[in-house]
Amino acid sequence: MTRVRAIRGATTLDEDTIEQLNERVPTLVSKMMTANRLVPGDLISILFTATSDIGSGFPATAARTLGLDDTPVMCAREMEIEGSLGLCVRVMMHVHSPRSKEDVVHVYLHGARSLRPDLLTPNEGDDR
Repeated sequence: MTRVRAIRGATTLDEDTIEQLNERVPTLVSKMMTANRLVPGDLISILFTATSDIGSGFPATAARTLGLDDTPVMCAREMEIEGSLGLCVRVMMHVHSPRSKEDVVHVYLHGARSLRPDLLTPNEGDDR
């Protein structure tokens, strides 16, 4: 039985450049899809947030390079909380999936791994 699931993910940039945004956001989205055995038709929508120190481009535009033309995507600004992780793009992907919520794989890359070490899988692979 297929259910609606929300998959979380995040990545950080080393610097605010369009090149790095266009590299890291599609990598994150691809890893989220691969880890959860998803195809574009499984996607319902994707919400991206970016911290205020990212202004080089839209994370959603970077993700569209994966051919997600039929998936609604939206960008928003992350809340500015003192001491929070900078140069960070977060993702909330809504999907159709037969997986139980316990079997959903959330993906955190680069410095964003510090956000949710409890969700990291032992064989997540190197993202550097």
